Amino acid sequence: MTFSRDDEMLSRRRFVQGIAMGGLALGFGVARPGQAWALTSPGESTALQGTEFALDIVEAPVNYTGTPRRAITVNGGVPGPLLRWKEGSTVTLRVTNRLSTPTSIHWHGIVLPASQDGVPGLSFDGIAPGETFTYRFDVRQAGTYWYHSHTRFQEQTGLYGPLVIEPAGPERYPTDRDYVVMLSDWTDENPERVYAKLKKRSDVYNFSQPTVADFLADARADGVRKAWSKRGMWNRMRMNPTDLADVSGATYTYLMNGTSPAGNWTGSFQPGEKVRLRVINGSSSTIFDLRIPGLKMTVIATDGQDIEPVDIDEMRIAPAETYDVIVEPRDAKAYTLFAQSIDRSGYARGTLSPRQGMVAAVPPVDARQWLSMDDMMGSMDSAGPVARHASTEYGPGVDMRVDTPRTNIDDPGIGLRDNGRRVLTYADLKTVGGSMDRREPSRDIELHLTGNMERFMWSFDGVKFSDAKPIHLRLGERVRIVLVNDTMMNHPIHLHGMWSELEAPDGSFQVRKHTVNVQPAQRIAFAVSANNPGRWAFHCHMLYHMEAGMFREVVVS
Repeated sequence: MTFSRDDEMLSRRRFVQGIAMGGLALGFGVARPGQAWALTSPGESTALQGTEFALDIVEAPVNYTGTPRRAITVNGGVPGPLLRWKEGSTVTLRVTNRLSTPTSIHWHGIVLPASQDGVPGLSFDGIAPGETFTYRFDVRQAGTYWYHSHTRFQEQTGLYGPLVIEPAGPERYPTDRDYVVMLSDWTDENPERVYAKLKKRSDVYNFSQPTVADFLADARADGVRKAWSKRGMWNRMRMNPTDLADVSGATYTYLMNGTSPAGNWTGSFQPGEKVRLRVINGSSSTIFDLRIPGLKMTVIATDGQDIEPVDIDEMRIAPAETYDVIVEPRDAKAYTLFAQSIDRSGYARGTLSPRQGMVAAVPPVDARQWLSMDDMMGSMDSAGPVARHASTEYGPGVDMRVDTPRTNIDDPGIGLRDNGRRVLTYADLKTVGGSMDRREPSRDIELHLTGNMERFMWSFDGVKFSDAKPIHLRLGERVRIVLVNDTMMNHPIHLHGMWSELEAPDGSFQVRKHTVNVQPAQRIAFAVSANNPGRWAFHCHMLYHMEAGMFREVVVS
């Protein structure tokens, strides 16, 4: 593998990140008989349990890179406090805004009345400076979720936290210990500046673009003509085969439970115990690939919903998704939790250990891989990939269309294919008990995920949110939403207020989720029961994509 000067710069930055512990020195955890809840390292927030909660949104100092910065926090912590609710209870959360600007909290994945959803401009007016807003609603589900701001870029600056809801009855998969593993990304830059830079030059944080050395390596492997043809194809498409992430380790420090890699969040265990890890991707813009070298993971839930257990070595987790896994360490040694970013520009890291202070080796970051033609174009016909540049149908905000998107859900994605490890895919996920609504959808709503990479414009059907009309659903109807990704990037799509029941390619029920990641050049479908009246957000959970226009309003009436 050939390293460029940009790689060397990135390596030096990772070294600097390794010096800074990062985070806020707050205790974290509630001890419970027979179980260890939450967390033990400096830099983590408190755990709050019950039905009455007081949450203050306030600025607080943080330092992840050796440079002091200000974060927007809940109760002074990044992440905010772990909230523990009980299925069947009614919770009251009094959120006080101690900032000089408006704020909000959205309870991600929670089915509740629209007035309690926390999206300014749709479900409420937001929380003005100095004011307290009281959320109150019944808790009708269990599992692992999270909460975050839905106001501009406050999520990127620290306003997020984990949420665990205990089931009304016993756990389906009981364990001896229980930890939250919350992944996120932090930048010392003002997110408004990050966004402005992306709008001016969308690849500004991509330090792994094709080089002359890459061309020479391809020429040696495949011949000069083929290598030249490959470059010409990418140039004609005005696209970059290494454009895997909008924002990279060039500015990001990747965190685990609010702790930098050097801080090394640690969860304890005793050999032979079953340990539940509630993995939450609370990042603004990063897809993580998580593995624990030396340990198998048994996935038991996704997005708070129990699934039939599946054993894996590694999993990809998109922003806003959650996965619960069980590990059973047999030996009295340390194990590294290793979550590398999809573009391989950095990683979050923690440790499972029988004793404090024990560490395990941190594996090297996997080699970067270029996007393939399947990633770019979808299905292949006898003449090769089938795609085209956007027609006038979608206008200047769209620079690519995929005519024959692939429909399979068993692809782990770029960087994970054939890597010698058992990698989770959506095809492995099967919700216990099947669908909640066995009716066949009465109609299909097809939407294309569209964008213009060079202009950093993102949309549904080429129409940004400010110009789009709401999607109307009749109260009580069952609809099928079909998403076609016409872009070369992943888009985790989140519908508020209702479950998305992902279908297999043959149309059968697969898994229930609140966030569905749509891979490049992929067509997926999920059924929705429109049983929750109100105005709801429907958007990509890549924060900068959402702010750039990949957002719609869904009205159920």
